[in-house]
Amino acid sequence: MDSTQLHVAIVSSPGIGHLIPVLVLGNRLATHHNIKITILTITTNSSSPEIEFLKKFNEKKTIQIIPVPSIDISHLIDSNTKLFTQLRILVREALPEIRSGIASMNHRLVALIVDIFGTQILPIAEEFNIPKYVFHPTNAWSLALFMYQQVLDQEIEGEYVDLKQPLEIPGCKALRPDDVMDPMMDRSDQQYHEYLKLALEYTCFDGILTNTWEELEEETIKALRSNEKLRSVSRCPIYPIGPLRRTVDITEHDEVIHWLDKQNQKSILYVSFGSGGTLSSEQIIELAWGLELSQHKFVWVVRPPSDNGTDSAYLNSNENDTGGSLEYLPKGFLTRTKDMGLVVPMWAQQVEILSHLSVGGFISHCGWNSTIESLTSGVPMIAWPLHAEQKMNSTMLTEELGVAIRPMILPTKKLVKREEIQEMVRILMHTKEEKSIRENVKKLKLSAENALSEGGSSYNTMCEFVKNIRTS
Repeated sequence: MDSTQLHVAIVSSPGIGHLIPVLVLGNRLATHHNIKITILTITTNSSSPEIEFLKKFNEKKTIQIIPVPSIDISHLIDSNTKLFTQLRILVREALPEIRSGIASMNHRLVALIVDIFGTQILPIAEEFNIPKYVFHPTNAWSLALFMYQQVLDQEIEGEYVDLKQPLEIPGCKALRPDDVMDPMMDRSDQQYHEYLKLALEYTCFDGILTNTWEELEEETIKALRSNEKLRSVSRCPIYPIGPLRRTVDITEHDEVIHWLDKQNQKSILYVSFGSGGTLSSEQIIELAWGLELSQHKFVWVVRPPSDNGTDSAYLNSNENDTGGSLEYLPKGFLTRTKDMGLVVPMWAQQVEILSHLSVGGFISHCGWNSTIESLTSGVPMIAWPLHAEQKMNSTMLTEELGVAIRPMILPTKKLVKREEIQEMVRILMHTKEEKSIRENVKKLKLSAENALSEGGSSYNTMCEFVKNIRTS
């Protein structure tokens, strides 16, 4: 490689939901800024889409990918260990391999970027004297909560979810107790203490890149940069460089895309709960009946139900699992809906589907990857948050941005019945209310395109980041 070319390493946390934005970030730095990118990805016994996604990026040869072998942590966890804690432990146990990978690199690193769960890498960055940055792959509001968590921990007694008043975040929208992130829901659980450590680690980096853009969260980004109470917690420079999302890559033999090609514009409702989201057996039945009763055309990506938590598939999906026989769906559902819907087991090409002209709505778990993909495709949503920061995302989408509707009661608190699902589909796809939502999402799509284009806010911020690492 050219000895003058900058070399940056990025560490990805386990799981395809973390891998995708890291690969997109690396690809953007490589293709738009001529930076040599090496990605160390902590692998899991995950599903085939993760493996296929890595293969595709390796074929492009724009970035180098070093898989960090999957680590057995079964002796460190039990059946009660939450996903957040498991991810922290997986990264912690992978640190020796990551250190070896960095030590073996021939070309000097000018920066080391870690994603949200990789902040435990701090001592390695300091050992090799490498400037260190965090890539926060979600929005600025959740970042502000992260930064301010150490203050909330000191000032508030008892459980956050029991509070009568919203949690105040200086300069930002207050957070309803019902919307707190999963790790904040039980202060006696190990994941709360891991979450607090992570928040403290965030403040020790040389800068934070976040997958949002100025025009989407103007007030929150302003607060992160200039609000004195927030700045007293961390003075890290903030780089809003989003929205980063995969490019459309339609394969010749994709049956879903061929089916969509035959449908009318904006006529299809897409339904998916992300790479690791699961519904209970009872909720899947209600959702199936709601879709059928709506008499509206749909594409539904389904995975087997789980009654052990909405995030139970994140680290436990089987590479060879195709969704089974779909016997968990209501009897006769596939026969009755064969002319109005397409049921896809386990995984589908989401960016390609959302970008298709026939797709007019999205029932989404509100993971930030899916949110970005929906907004940049101009597709409004039915917000159905399951875990992590998705309740915050849902509130932003419905109450601030006006690009989504949601159930009356959070799906994490109560079963969403078929009648309400039918009504939400009707509202999103057929009513006058839908017109204002579509207008709002159309404006955000244009705003996102402007932010990433030459001279736009995110384009300029990325250039500023590259300039800073070049001169550090």
